[in-house]
Amino acid sequence: MNGLRTAVEAASSEDIGDPWVNIAIFGAFVAITLVIVFRASRNNKTAADYYAAGRSFTGPQNGTAIAGDYLSAASFLGICGAIAINGYDGFLYSIGFLVAWLVALLLVAELLRNTGRFTMADVLSFRLKQRPVRMAAALATLTVVFFYLLAQMAGAGGLVALLLGVDSPAAQGLVIAVVGALMILYVLVGGMKGTTWVQIIKAVLLIAGAAVMTLWVLAQFGFNFSDLLQGAIDMAGEGGESIIEPGRQYGVSAMSQLNFLSLALALVLGTAGLPHVLMRFYTVPTAKEARRSVVWAIWLIGIFYLFTLVLGYGAAALVGPDTIRAAPGGVNSAAPLLAYELGGTILLGIISAVAFATILAVVAGLTITAAASFAHDIYASVIKHGEVKPDGEVRVARITVVVIGILAIIGGIFANGQNVAFLVALAFAVAASANLPTILYSLFWKRFNTSGALWSMYGGLISCLVLITFSPVVSGKVDPVTGLSLSMVKNTNVDFAIIPLENPGLISIPLAFLLGILGTYLSKEQAHPEKFAEMEVRSLTGAGSEKATVH
Repeated sequence: MNGLRTAVEAASSEDIGDPWVNIAIFGAFVAITLVIVFRASRNNKTAADYYAAGRSFTGPQNGTAIAGDYLSAASFLGICGAIAINGYDGFLYSIGFLVAWLVALLLVAELLRNTGRFTMADVLSFRLKQRPVRMAAALATLTVVFFYLLAQMAGAGGLVALLLGVDSPAAQGLVIAVVGALMILYVLVGGMKGTTWVQIIKAVLLIAGAAVMTLWVLAQFGFNFSDLLQGAIDMAGEGGESIIEPGRQYGVSAMSQLNFLSLALALVLGTAGLPHVLMRFYTVPTAKEARRSVVWAIWLIGIFYLFTLVLGYGAAALVGPDTIRAAPGGVNSAAPLLAYELGGTILLGIISAVAFATILAVVAGLTITAAASFAHDIYASVIKHGEVKPDGEVRVARITVVVIGILAIIGGIFANGQNVAFLVALAFAVAASANLPTILYSLFWKRFNTSGALWSMYGGLISCLVLITFSPVVSGKVDPVTGLSLSMVKNTNVDFAIIPLENPGLISIPLAFLLGILGTYLSKEQAHPEKFAEMEVRSLTGAGSEKATVH
């Protein structure tokens, strides 16, 4: 096919499409969203306005924003690439990410909205000792956000090689700095309201773009999905049938199956503990709207992940796994290469802009979560003992945004070119280990106390960090074909991996639940059943929770 040959030649010459077209389309998105952010910032007068957008968003609006927050560059580019290269095994990522929302819907969304005000720590400290619990929750939140943020920023630099036609570390570092500066501006000026509108626009663009490409791919095969799969098998070459069968990526060994189980556990349970997702439940006026927003998010995210199935196999059939691997950006280039194959420079430019918009919206959501956690939980509640004016708290939050943005830029530049997959896995694993057990125990276990919360949060956090450090994702993993390191440490002679699991979830999540039980029963602290009863009534009915106000 002429189109395929064009894509192959473009990939090999590291010049795909027109970088100026990509920049122009992305610039248009930035200009439009900046206008919206500045308009949204006019009403940012109180802490509720800055952190929770004045609780003024409807369920469908917030659900769309949640989809925008959740569908990161890893979801779009990473999963499309995983399906294009590994087929069935790659699609299991989509299933894991989607099923995770059922946990959030059934166990945490409505209860959190009824119980808290701005952050996860509000819920945890409701019937436990304020200062130690808020500090532990804030540290866990900042850890999750930092690693998630680092992965997004480094991912921005890695995508530059393909999308803008630059491959020098200095140029990629400049792009990371630009993304970071825009992120700081969005959050500094717009707060949660501006960030939410950016996420809504980005979600609509991403889902619409994926829908157009999906229909385009299906049209190439007469809207026959079986023909599409056959095309992917044919393009995969010898042994191509494995692209529609389990085991292509993970193999069939016992260790590979444990690795996948561990990753799946972290993904499914981690979502309900991700602080930037939990914070979105506070932007709606009632618990009913919180529940509606999750239902909307499930539909939008589910439809999008069905699109990735077609896009991934479409890239495998129309571009080919070998071309994708050889392109700048590697596996992450599958979706842009497919766009170039289908619609040439213009469609590639649009998809490139959507990819950058995706990174921008996600890092903005992460940043405001980190700022709220530090200003509201550490500064206002721990340092100032709750005696701080709302405008003073918001001022500290804005200073925190700048500091976090600068740290993310520096960290992203240093991590650029490294294997950042472990950062996302670590973020989900920390959320599932340090946050989720404590949230569930606080909401549902009458006997649970402060000691149990601290044991669970710090135990989950520390065990995750230790297990990841001594796992193959940091050192010792070598490609059997090329002999190159697949770990963060690129020196193949350095190997301090003593734990074979590539994701700590299988160990750290049960350990965190167990530590919560042990800490509770070994403590002499008296339980307060009356506080649990009050929390239970509030979480289930909303009675006594803060009234929604729009200033």
